[in-house]
Amino acid sequence: MGSSGVQIVCMALGILGLIAAVVTIAVPRWKVSAFIGNNIITAQVQEEGLWMECVVQSTGQQQCKAYESLLILSSDLQAARAMTIISCMLVVLSLLTLCAGADFTTCIENEEVKPKVSLVSAVGLIVAGLLLIIPVSWAANNVVRDFNNPLVNQSQKRELGACIFVGWGGGVLLLLAGGLLCCFSRPRSGGSSGTAKYYSNSASAPSKNYV
Repeated sequence: MGSSGVQIVCMALGILGLIAAVVTIAVPRWKVSAFIGNNIITAQVQEEGLWMECVVQSTGQQQCKAYESLLILSSDLQAARAMTIISCMLVVLSLLTLCAGADFTTCIENEEVKPKVSLVSAVGLIVAGLLLIIPVSWAANNVVRDFNNPLVNQSQKRELGACIFVGWGGGVLLLLAGGLLCCFSRPRSGGSSGTAKYYSNSASAPSKNYV
């Protein structure tokens, strides 16, 4: 597969990673109720996200309420807000940079600059993937820790929500896209072609003098 094909694949992986990051931010399913012990109440399910918490009734009705203050959030969710938003912004910038420096576009005509621009995009995708994986892993660690802590009330225990797994998947896609771009975006050396052209010109000059 040529470099253009790899860049198209990386573009698709980046878009999928961006969609996963947006879903992770928007959907309030980072933590869900844990039905253990005496806390077997299936009539309603509590769901917590970055921006709101929801209660889903067994009838299908859902009531959501936004967090009244940032200070009531745990430290992991506060950091997750900032890191996931920065991750989405970085993915968008990286994809736009990749479009400008890709081989299948003509935004940049200098062939020596294009690999460098693609390499910058690759670094951006890798950083964005890390910024997405770190907060979901932090939140997952806190959920598992509290779940196994006997001092935490059973009604306060939570399980991993779907957004945790979506965030992991999106982060892996972004890391994969950035890694592929790093491998196929090495700057091309133009010294050999210039040297060949120099010798060909010097060789043709004496022939004209003899004629």
